[in-house]
Amino acid sequence: MRSIKTIFILFLLLSLTSACGKKSPTENKDNPPPSNRTNNILTDTLATAETIALFKNLQSAAKTGLLFGHQDDLAYGVGWWAEPGRSDVKEVCGDYPAVYGWDLGDIHKDANLDGVDFWQMRQWVKQIYKRGGINTFSMHLDNPVSGGDAWDNAIAVPHILPGGSHHASWLLTLDKVADFLKTLTSDDGKYIPVILRPYHEHNHSWPWWGSSACSADEYNALWRMTVAYLRDTKGLHHLLYAISPQEVNTEADYLARYPGDAWVDILGMDYYLLTNQSRVTDMGKALAMLGAMAERKGKISALTEVGYEKVPLSDYWTTYLLAAVMYNADARKTAWALVWRNASASHFFAPYPGQLSAADFVKFYQDPFTLFEKDLPKMYQ
Repeated sequence: MRSIKTIFILFLLLSLTSACGKKSPTENKDNPPPSNRTNNILTDTLATAETIALFKNLQSAAKTGLLFGHQDDLAYGVGWWAEPGRSDVKEVCGDYPAVYGWDLGDIHKDANLDGVDFWQMRQWVKQIYKRGGINTFSMHLDNPVSGGDAWDNAIAVPHILPGGSHHASWLLTLDKVADFLKTLTSDDGKYIPVILRPYHEHNHSWPWWGSSACSADEYNALWRMTVAYLRDTKGLHHLLYAISPQEVNTEADYLARYPGDAWVDILGMDYYLLTNQSRVTDMGKALAMLGAMAERKGKISALTEVGYEKVPLSDYWTTYLLAAVMYNADARKTAWALVWRNASASHFFAPYPGQLSAADFVKFYQDPFTLFEKDLPKMYQ
């Protein structure tokens, strides 16, 4: 009897050992072992080949020039809306921007907060990718607790973090973001790499994720939670993550609300103070700080938003914007500069035909250092 019992115990132990060697049913394909990693340079170690290529090519392009970008460029301009092929930028200089900005605000509706239909946005993103351009997305999402818009800075972040009263409902909003981003595919079915820029200008007080509405620890936890959810739970591997405080002058201020190098691919900055000559040096120094830090960390630096509403300076593009980027070698490491949208004749940031700065914009376009869509190498190879 003792020998039979001993054999049974040995059999049981072997069975348990074999079972422990198998993949557990709770293991998720979104959290694969390190051997499946495609890279060690991005926030997402499983990033698609095209996404890795975009990152590397942006790094390379930044060494020789500045990519020009414009928010909602194909969707509308001064005096027109959703007309095929139109672009205020192209109608001034003869070329499309290299970088295009879009926004995911009102993702729960058919059109975003600026009235851009999400179905049309998807088609424009595909067109841009097919032509070799680059797409970036900001997220002016509504306050998840008060129900107000992104500018309602009532306390929300603590409530949407894990364990918070609105955590589950916030994940449903991120589900909608993920669902849209998953639809961004090329004609051959590949995911189109895009740059996601969530929770921007977080060092300012206007948004519900800003400095007046949450602590640095809470903001950083929100950022990490969002990246982990989109990357690991939703399985999105075609995103580069850009962080973008506004008008920061020192590394200490930049890193005061920074989730860590493992969670960020692109060090961006928004800058709207470039309104006089003294600000050219100020912005140049800020970009130099950012460029040096990005290079040291193995990241990309970018002027993720910039502009002067109604562009009232006739030489704004060459004497102000380009001069600031050309301030020194570190400032020249800025990968792109994206100006905000052209909503109307009273609210625009890029020139349109006949506008005061249009002639100077042509000079800006002709400068060897600026890169527009026709100048781009193959960014996804």
